[in-house]
Amino acid sequence: MTELLEQAIARLKTLPPNDQNAIATLILKELEDDQRWDEAFARSPDLLAKLAAAAMAEYHAGKTQELDPETL
Repeated sequence: MTELLEQAIARLKTLPPNDQNAIATLILKELEDDQRWDEAFARSPDLLAKLAAAAMAEYHAGKTQELDPETL
Protein backbone atom coordinates (compact mmCIF):
# COMPACT_ATOMS: atom_id res chain seq x y z
CA MET A 1 0.00 0.00 0.00
CA THR A 2 1.30 3.43 -0.85
CA GLU A 3 1.96 6.10 1.73
CA LEU A 4 -0.71 8.35 0.22
CA LEU A 5 -3.32 5.60 0.42
CA GLU A 6 -2.33 4.92 4.03
CA GLN A 7 -2.82 8.62 4.82
CA ALA A 8 -6.23 8.60 3.19
CA ILE A 9 -7.32 5.52 5.11
CA ALA A 10 -6.07 6.99 8.38
CA ARG A 11 -8.22 10.08 7.76
CA LEU A 12 -11.20 7.96 6.76
CA LYS A 13 -10.97 6.10 10.06
CA THR A 14 -11.68 9.36 11.88
CA LEU A 15 -15.00 9.88 10.08
CA PRO A 16 -18.37 8.68 11.33
CA PRO A 17 -19.38 5.20 10.10
CA ASN A 18 -22.00 6.54 7.65
CA ASP A 19 -19.40 8.77 6.00
CA GLN A 20 -16.91 5.91 5.89
CA ASN A 21 -19.51 3.71 4.19
CA ALA A 22 -20.40 6.42 1.68
CA ILE A 23 -16.77 6.88 0.67
CA ALA A 24 -16.17 3.13 0.58
CA THR A 25 -19.16 2.77 -1.76
CA LEU A 26 -17.74 5.44 -4.08
CA ILE A 27 -14.34 3.76 -4.13
CA LEU A 28 -15.79 0.32 -4.83
CA LYS A 29 -17.99 1.67 -7.64
CA GLU A 30 -14.97 3.40 -9.20
CA LEU A 31 -12.94 0.18 -9.05
CA GLU A 32 -15.81 -1.76 -10.62
CA ASP A 33 -16.11 0.83 -13.39
CA ASP A 34 -12.37 0.61 -14.08
CA GLN A 35 -12.62 -3.17 -14.28
CA ARG A 36 -15.55 -2.99 -16.71
CA TRP A 37 -13.61 -0.58 -18.95
CA ASP A 38 -10.56 -2.84 -18.87
CA GLU A 39 -12.69 -5.83 -19.82
CA ALA A 40 -14.45 -3.91 -22.59
CA PHE A 41 -11.15 -2.75 -24.08
CA ALA A 42 -9.70 -6.26 -23.84
CA ARG A 43 -12.69 -7.67 -25.76
CA SER A 44 -12.53 -5.12 -28.55
CA PRO A 45 -8.93 -4.41 -29.60
CA ASP A 46 -9.78 -4.66 -33.32
CA LEU A 47 -12.65 -2.20 -33.03
CA LEU A 48 -10.49 0.21 -31.05
CA ALA A 49 -7.72 -0.04 -33.62
CA LYS A 50 -10.22 0.71 -36.40
CA LEU A 51 -11.60 3.71 -34.52
CA ALA A 52 -8.09 5.01 -33.86
CA ALA A 53 -7.14 4.58 -37.51
CA ALA A 54 -10.28 6.42 -38.62
CA ALA A 55 -9.57 9.26 -36.20
CA MET A 56 -5.99 9.57 -37.42
CA ALA A 57 -7.15 9.55 -41.05
CA GLU A 58 -9.56 12.40 -40.29
CA TYR A 59 -6.76 14.27 -38.52
CA HIS A 60 -4.33 13.85 -41.43
CA ALA A 61 -7.06 14.89 -43.89
CA GLY A 62 -7.53 18.13 -41.95
CA LYS A 63 -11.07 17.23 -40.90
CA THR A 64 -10.55 17.75 -37.17
CA GLN A 65 -10.60 20.82 -34.99
CA GLU A 66 -8.34 21.63 -32.07
CA LEU A 67 -10.15 21.54 -28.73
CA ASP A 68 -10.58 24.83 -26.94
CA PRO A 69 -9.87 24.19 -23.22
CA GLU A 70 -12.20 27.03 -22.28
CA THR A 71 -15.19 25.28 -23.84
CA LEU A 72 -14.64 21.92 -22.14
